[in-house]
Amino acid sequence: MNRLNNSFGRLAVRFFGGCVVVSQLTLLQSVPAETVRFAGDSDLVGDNGRWTRAVAEEWAEKTNNTVEYISRPADATATLQLYLQYWGSKSADVDVFLIDVIWQGIAAPFAVDLKKFVKSDIISEFFPHSIENNTVNGRLVSMPWFIDAGLLYYRTDLLQKYGYSGPPKTWEELAEMAKKIQDGERAAGNLTFQGFVFEGKPSESLTCNAVEWIYSYGGGTIIDPDKSVTVNNPNAIKALQTAKSWAGTISPTAVSTYGEEEARNIWQSGNAAFMRNWPYAYPLGENPQSPISGKFDVTALPKGGDDGKNAACLGGWQLMISAYSKVPNASADLVRYLTSAEIQKKHAIELGLLPTLPDLYNDPDLQQKIPWFKNAPDILANTVARPSTVTGGSYNQLSQAVFENASKVLNSQESAEDAIQQIERIAKRVVP
Repeated sequence: MNRLNNSFGRLAVRFFGGCVVVSQLTLLQSVPAETVRFAGDSDLVGDNGRWTRAVAEEWAEKTNNTVEYISRPADATATLQLYLQYWGSKSADVDVFLIDVIWQGIAAPFAVDLKKFVKSDIISEFFPHSIENNTVNGRLVSMPWFIDAGLLYYRTDLLQKYGYSGPPKTWEELAEMAKKIQDGERAAGNLTFQGFVFEGKPSESLTCNAVEWIYSYGGGTIIDPDKSVTVNNPNAIKALQTAKSWAGTISPTAVSTYGEEEARNIWQSGNAAFMRNWPYAYPLGENPQSPISGKFDVTALPKGGDDGKNAACLGGWQLMISAYSKVPNASADLVRYLTSAEIQKKHAIELGLLPTLPDLYNDPDLQQKIPWFKNAPDILANTVARPSTVTGGSYNQLSQAVFENASKVLNSQESAEDAIQQIERIAKRVVP
């Protein structure tokens, strides 16, 4: 932490709004001193922004360059809107962008081909599906930095207190367990205790949750890889009806306004039995000052009934270089540094984020520091991708249809049947 605090010195900050490994650091090149403007992670999401800013400054010190760090908005949807303004105006004000895993088709026209800057043997060390996801029309739009997957967080102490031997296997079991624990804790005097918190705010976060709910109940992936729109089915409707039943019962009515941090703050304060969130919340909860440190664990998200499937929405963030950058070589050097094995290992240990290099999952330091990493391969095996590849540059329209209509269901403004029909209508419109 001292290193992080002492590394801000010459860093200019602007805000948008709010295994043993073979060293890759030897790839750093001697380049003339340049200023690289890096739109990195948000200072409003855990420690991610502060950590990223500090590591970028380490690169600057090693290479005699300068970094101007730009903290992106905490909300992914707001981030994309701002990025589109930069890209649409062909602005050179940002050189390196941190982009979502689902934005490859949108970002491709505005990105350099990283195959020109990263050697093929280095590219081959990453998860193949990540490289495939980030490749559009043969061009490598971005380098994978970390993988995200939806997780179920649960209080081990409270499960034991109320007679449960393990976490729920189905959403129905979760609702039953959450209600019992919530009632018990409120009766004991904690009147604000919640059974289950999740991201219900109308944004990309809710799209991720909705994709998990629908897939877990056997409702498919909204749009199949062959471009068939399959979302209008009874299982998808049941998934949204189930989520609606949580609001005001095991979840607060205000869950429809929660993003990741709102859910995490309630969870980490000790006021929830279960939480759906991303891996970044794990090390924050285990901080020695956290009231839930040593009292929780993570597992796969529940199935939709006994015949359902586990589903973890595939997420993650990537690093792209703007096609309008005036310092592409220095920018590429920063990208290579941040995605190196050494930095990804540090990323995982200090922030709990999933590496994009498969060999790191066998690293004994990581397995010791983050015990749940031993289950990461199983969780990653149950990931479900959002239909961003099949929709390309139109994905944002589909996602907006998903989260707006799911939000209406959570707020009792629309039936699940009507919501699914509206999502189907937009899906058919955007499929190329």
